[in-house]
Amino acid sequence: MPQSLPPERIPRHIAIIMDGNGRWAVQRNLERVRGHQQGAKTVRTIVTECANLRRTSGGPDYLTLYSFSLENWKRPVNEVSFLMQMYIDYLRQERVTMRENNIRFQQIGRLDHLPEPVLEEVAVTLEETKNNDGLTLVLALNYGSRAEITDAVRAIAEKVRSGQLDPRDISEETISAHLYTAAMPDPDLLIRTAGEMRVSNYLLWQISYAELYVSPVLWPDFGVENLHEAIRAFAARNRRFGALDHTNTLG
Repeated sequence: MPQSLPPERIPRHIAIIMDGNGRWAVQRNLERVRGHQQGAKTVRTIVTECANLRRTSGGPDYLTLYSFSLENWKRPVNEVSFLMQMYIDYLRQERVTMRENNIRFQQIGRLDHLPEPVLEEVAVTLEETKNNDGLTLVLALNYGSRAEITDAVRAIAEKVRSGQLDPRDISEETISAHLYTAAMPDPDLLIRTAGEMRVSNYLLWQISYAELYVSPVLWPDFGVENLHEAIRAFAARNRRFGALDHTNTLG
């Protein structure tokens, strides 16, 4: 169990690509939206368990979930509309869960094109949870990593144009400070469900040294035991960050 692991072996920041909702529904001859509904229940389970692990085991501090990508606008209109309404309902219903579990909410992504009711619920949830100091739940909504990096470059270029920044002073830290995740540590562990072996334009800058864990389990079926398995796998790895593996005399 993660509770038996030393705190330094538990990832401080877990990022998850929640894949397989549609396939879960299709396998059961259900509408795709039913898979999204079941996936929302899994979100509650995993978020609550991560909050519990932070209380009992010292981590994780951040959980970032890929909720809706910029590419998702290409899906059928009725499915997109359903996802937007489901997001509104989720925020309304889960604010109680966030308060009870001392969870602080954050959202990353472009606010453009998001319906006004979604923005209103995001604002309310941010305000009501801003003083919580437990797990930080980050939902990536209308998010794409290339768009994030593009926005960061534009902001930096504007500072150079206005004389606030010398191009010679631009560093990796400068770029990180202009990303949506500026105040957050980079993910230590990236989990992808449904067996897909790709990162799908998700936190490309931030996951440079993250450990990857791919689960064959579809997101609606992903449970606490699967989360624990991913954390145990992370704890068993030797993170070298490009340096030599000193646990192996052969280097």
